[in-house]
Amino acid sequence: MILGTLLILAALSLLLYNRRESDQAGDISRQVVTQLQAASEAVKMPPEPEAAAADLSETLPDNRIYPPDEMSEVVVDGYAYIGFLSIPSLELELPVMADWDYNRLKVAPCRYVGSLRTDDLVIAAHNYDKHFGPVRNLEQGTKVYFSDMDGFTYAYEIAYTETVAPEEVEYLTHGNDWELTMFTCTYGGQNRVAVRCHLLDIYIN
Repeated sequence: MILGTLLILAALSLLLYNRRESDQAGDISRQVVTQLQAASEAVKMPPEPEAAAADLSETLPDNRIYPPDEMSEVVVDGYAYIGFLSIPSLELELPVMADWDYNRLKVAPCRYVGSLRTDDLVIAAHNYDKHFGPVRNLEQGTKVYFSDMDGFTYAYEIAYTETVAPEEVEYLTHGNDWELTMFTCTYGGQNRVAVRCHLLDIYIN
């Protein structure tokens, strides 16, 4: 009886701890997104409007605009960010760090591998309610947007969601059929949930 009570209390403590971490991560994400949005707004004011318009008018064969080859980064509170992710159906806006490690993941989603420029970006995040916890429930056709720090927004559509074993790293991160992958752990951490997305368009903010 006592052991059962202790186990229940331990489980409740873990739940409360995880909820507190999720809430803190959500608060930090909102603050950082506000700063990244301000930084992104600043790139909309080039000193030579006519010349800038001419540069940005060059498009890909399917009429998508050519972004710069390299992704810009903005440093906030000592962390470098490449932009922010928006999922309107979840009312979710999340900053994305340029690099990942376990400490960074506690703060915000992180670029795991790849790039917007090479159409192979993979973003990892904890399954916090305020991070990638809800993405497992997104349906095919849901729109996802990534705004970079050069003033471009990439519009994606979810193709499907799948469960991937932890050892299937190569498949998780280097599938050629998806321009964007968002992934997080399943509850309990046994597997990974991968949300695969196709690029629809790129436009200037």
